[in-house]
Amino acid sequence: MISALQESFGTVRGVLFDIDDTLVDLEYAMTTALRDVSEHLLPGLDQAGWEKFGRIFTHETTHFYDRYLAGELTFNEQRLLRGRAALGHFGVELGGEDSHTWLRDYSRLQPSYVRAFSDVVPVLDALDAAGIPYGAVSNNVHDYQRVKLDSAGLARITVLVGTDTVGVPKPDPAIYLEGVRRLGTIPAETLFVGDNRLLDADGATTAGLQGIWLNRTGEAASDYSGHEIDSLSRLLA
Repeated sequence: MISALQESFGTVRGVLFDIDDTLVDLEYAMTTALRDVSEHLLPGLDQAGWEKFGRIFTHETTHFYDRYLAGELTFNEQRLLRGRAALGHFGVELGGEDSHTWLRDYSRLQPSYVRAFSDVVPVLDALDAAGIPYGAVSNNVHDYQRVKLDSAGLARITVLVGTDTVGVPKPDPAIYLEGVRRLGTIPAETLFVGDNRLLDADGATTAGLQGIWLNRTGEAASDYSGHEIDSLSRLLA
């Protein structure tokens, strides 16, 4: 199985992964917890409405997360602003003590729904068997992502670089290179796999690694000419 990896990418001595929506199904955890803590505010909302609610929170309010990465908002502030935006779309104003309760309940529930994608463990097993080290590099802080990996049954991933580890987020080259340093490899012989084409595939490639876009959703990108897979299992096929 590892021979297929070497045939596709040449000499591979290490693999780094993004975490959210690459190793861990964050969208499922977020949307499930969102519904749990918001149903009493949106009684009678149909399935299409809940799907729209989830899309707003997970995809249409990422500018708040970008402001968090830029140091303009705290993590909880960006999370609450995203919740307010999603609820506001349906005419619900979240404020005062209700906002603190909503945020507290969401923060408590979301980790309980975190789970690894089904293609993760077989790939890690194969890398372990071949003696190829691996780790994770994330655009979130180390301790928060450590809990997420452990909750998803991925405690075996011991190399973890967060934005607070080096003080910069992706696509700054320093964050990928710190992952390479911790693996004890060199950039050209290290794969970086992630679901964000710009931050993971292009950013890692610019830093000298072999960036791979994990396109689980089949997103069209005619201008992308780099490595692309639709499942982690493709690394071994």
